[in-house]
Amino acid sequence: MSEASKILDEMNDRSREVFRLIVESYLDSGEPVGSRTLTRTLSEKVSAATVRNVMQDLEFLGLLDSPHISAGRIPTQQGLRMFVDGLLEVGDLGAADRQKLDDTLGSNAGDVGGMLDRVGSALSHVTHGASLVLTPKHESEIKHIEFVSLAHDRALVVLVFSDGQVENRLFTPPPGQTPSSMREAANFLNALIEGRTLSEVRRQMQTQIAARRQEIDALAREMVESGMAAWDGDGSDSARLIVRGRANLLGEPGEAEELDRIRTLFDDLERKRDIAEFLELTEEGEGVRIFIGSENKLFSLSGSSLVVSPYMNADRKIIGAVGVIGPTRLNYGRIVPIVDYTAQLVGKLISDRS
Repeated sequence: MSEASKILDEMNDRSREVFRLIVESYLDSGEPVGSRTLTRTLSEKVSAATVRNVMQDLEFLGLLDSPHISAGRIPTQQGLRMFVDGLLEVGDLGAADRQKLDDTLGSNAGDVGGMLDRVGSALSHVTHGASLVLTPKHESEIKHIEFVSLAHDRALVVLVFSDGQVENRLFTPPPGQTPSSMREAANFLNALIEGRTLSEVRRQMQTQIAARRQEIDALAREMVESGMAAWDGDGSDSARLIVRGRANLLGEPGEAEELDRIRTLFDDLERKRDIAEFLELTEEGEGVRIFIGSENKLFSLSGSSLVVSPYMNADRKIIGAVGVIGPTRLNYGRIVPIVDYTAQLVGKLISDRS
């Protein structure tokens, strides 16, 4: 049993009700809650002084905090964690929210990326937060690869997959590349890729280049390595994260400190740091997980909360994730079933395509 659960179990009914009402009011309004407000909503009639004593006890336990002198109380991160784990009432997904999510998928036409982009926009619209969708890595066999020169310092690598999907990525080519070296690099790769996925090509690339060094000149070899590198590392993972609804986080005026936290969150989202960790957050088990404030190792500096769930393919393998991020004052009871449904919906749609 966690320390928070132990504290909750040891609370009497009055303390538990005061705590619950403070958290629910804070999640609804974002404002501190005072003792006089609580006396009007408590199930038993007690004085404001009695309520203040209970609030002081809860503050001593680390569950509440006073943002200002003589102000009401707000829950701490520990308090929010305890509320989510022990007192949160998760509602059913509303029919209107379900319909909005279903409507965006339409006929399920188009590529997976487009479908997931629409899902992210719908999720953001329904939750009034910022949505995150981690798309699955494309593991179909590669049919064709091509390099396209755009400028002396810019080129495009285009991959055509056997399922008809086309993906491309900008990169900086090695100095001195010519149309001839680009064609040679593409021909070299096309001779290797038949029947292989992108991951398989990556694994074999260095071995093949070393073994067949005589078949390709140095300039084309550099082009091959640069082009394939464009699909590895941070660039590849960052491109897998679809972020929608940043403007929702600025929908309500807040204090300067709150706005600073949101700006920090925007910076994190723009850099899309540690995207691989986003999926790792979901891999300890199925279902929705909630990360509050500093528990959220991706966006801990901004003090944000993340509600996230993995989605799976037909083989029950986790291949991506969907989530909603925002201030710790999220309506967790409403957002949890929305994220859960969205993850199940995406998993089914991707499974149906395979």
